Amino acid sequence: MASRAAGTYPPVPEPLAHPVVDTHTHLDICTGVRLPLGAGEPEPEVRPDEDEEFPSLDFFFDTAQSAGVQRIVQIGCDLPAARWTTELVTQQSQQGRSWMLGGVALHPNEAPRLAERGMLDDALTEIESLVASDDRMRVVGETGLDYFRTGEEGVAEQQRSFRAHIEIAKRTGKALQIHDREAHADVLRILREEGAPEVTIFHCYSGDEAMARECADAGYYMSFAGNLTFKNADELRRAAAAAPLDRLLTETDAPFLTPHPHRGKPGGPYLAAVTARKLAEVRGMSEEDLCAAVWKNAETALGGWD
Repeated sequence: MASRAAGTYPPVPEPLAHPVVDTHTHLDICTGVRLPLGAGEPEPEVRPDEDEEFPSLDFFFDTAQSAGVQRIVQIGCDLPAARWTTELVTQQSQQGRSWMLGGVALHPNEAPRLAERGMLDDALTEIESLVASDDRMRVVGETGLDYFRTGEEGVAEQQRSFRAHIEIAKRTGKALQIHDREAHADVLRILREEGAPEVTIFHCYSGDEAMARECADAGYYMSFAGNLTFKNADELRRAAAAAPLDRLLTETDAPFLTPHPHRGKPGGPYLAAVTARKLAEVRGMSEEDLCAAVWKNAETALGGWD
């Protein structure tokens, strides 16, 4: 039987000198939960094997705390995951646990798949209802554009969905969290055309230094993930060095983008500690000062946790 037992994961790093926030993680995928589909809904792009074993939520909670990643933003990016995320965040809040916030949206690759079934408009309505259902649901995301995995035939529906999510974020007063893959110019153009929400975050920032300066001028946050540590990421590191300190955030996108030297293994929120240390190195700052800054930025962008 295939297994993602704790021993297959990278070791937990030493605790950070100051805690940080993982502003984007997918605990539904990390834990391999098989979520029920509504009538006619497409299968999620990532669907766990029924014969595969995954760690529990407690494994990811405990390892994150041990590494100094004291707060997590759980993201659901298709309808089943969005429902699960909302339930989990509400449940944790009711149990008096204040370390988790949530966000929901339709991943850009979901938009054409739902549109093909005539379900996109109803799905967008449900996303707005979910994100407005609990004060601890603070993010509309991840939405945006992905021209890597969706061809030209899906561009129009991706853009329509992105514009709709921008409006949802503005109507609900939530932060907008953007997935931007090989679509930089169109993402920035649509934000200008629609008018960006007050808090706009580029999740897993992937642009160059020039784009970082453009994002900074517009007041957007740039959240860096484990790919900042990859050997071929020199341009990304230049962008991280150029971005204003008060616009930086940390994340994992777990279980994806596991940092070097563990690239290829599944990841968890605890590995935001590795990215934070790399970000401090790139910016020539002490670990404590960098982590204190990104911690403050997360609270400014998303509001208080307690």
